[in-house]
Amino acid sequence: MRTVHAYAAPSATEPLAPTTVERRDVGPHDVLIGIKYAGICHSDIHTARGEWGGALYPLVPGHEIAGVVEEVGPEVTRYAVGDRVGVGCFVDSCRECANCRAGEEQYCDRGETGTYNAVGRDGRPTAGGYSTHIVVDENYVLRIPDALELDVAAPLLCAGITLYSPLSHWGAGPGKKVAVVGLGGLGHMGVKIAAAMGAEVTVLSQSLKKQEDGLRLGAQHYHATSDPATFEQLRNSFDLIVSTVSANVDINAYLGLLKVNGTLVLVGLPENPIPVAAFSVVQNRRSLAGSKIGGIRETQEMLEFCAEHGLGAEIEVIDASQVNEAWERVIASDVRYRFVIDTATLQG
Repeated sequence: MRTVHAYAAPSATEPLAPTTVERRDVGPHDVLIGIKYAGICHSDIHTARGEWGGALYPLVPGHEIAGVVEEVGPEVTRYAVGDRVGVGCFVDSCRECANCRAGEEQYCDRGETGTYNAVGRDGRPTAGGYSTHIVVDENYVLRIPDALELDVAAPLLCAGITLYSPLSHWGAGPGKKVAVVGLGGLGHMGVKIAAAMGAEVTVLSQSLKKQEDGLRLGAQHYHATSDPATFEQLRNSFDLIVSTVSANVDINAYLGLLKVNGTLVLVGLPENPIPVAAFSVVQNRRSLAGSKIGGIRETQEMLEFCAEHGLGAEIEVIDASQVNEAWERVIASDVRYRFVIDTATLQG
């Protein structure tokens, strides 16, 4: 076992604090990664504060991990010491079900093994990227292209793939009108990726205060959802809408913005069930769908796409000592658009 520095939540009500965690010895197919940067995702906060239930304390969050390989097991074939790599939202899956065999490990029939707050094959709780090192099976490690800096690449391992997957699956591209609901950590990557795919992109946000950012990131249009006129003006306009918000909104109003055969995809997770009027779906043969991150194959594809188009997250790099303050700012939507921890400061 290897002892490494980390930041952990001792309980649902206590702030994160410096600690150490034990990482397993490097096995035959394992890769030891020296973590350089770890993105802060809103789901880190929900999980650590017990808002989604089932938290394993002490909990080391973080599933947007970028670093460098420091050691490989004797049977590793994909990576070598010095390679630039990343780890996303899961570090294992059953590997046997139809979804795993199809490269859709995020939909593993038995449930994928989360990068944190899960139990690995060794029976030990997993610990995430708010740490200096992690040991991961090579099959669940991503290669970060040289064209991407590690700090802006880290959030791509969750925020990037969460938006790339539905945009790719539902065919965002030239001739398609795509709306992104919410311009935050997820939404800003959705705008960048959809624009790079060639779609005509609209941002639907509560207010116009981020309009300048939205247009700079690649949107052609920006509308405030707090204005009822928006839903009249844009009725029957979009081929695809991707909603990144976690607030409970009038889903039927957004369904009304879809063209014939249009799809509204949820990637945000509202706290309460969403009532859907059948007429909103039946009208114009609309679809309401959901999407969850991406598999290893698609995540690697996303990284290559972002490298090719020069897409990284908009970030604010912080020291580990600032993580509790950063969490409060995430809750207050006071970040543009992703905090990234410089893990070198974990040892300071």
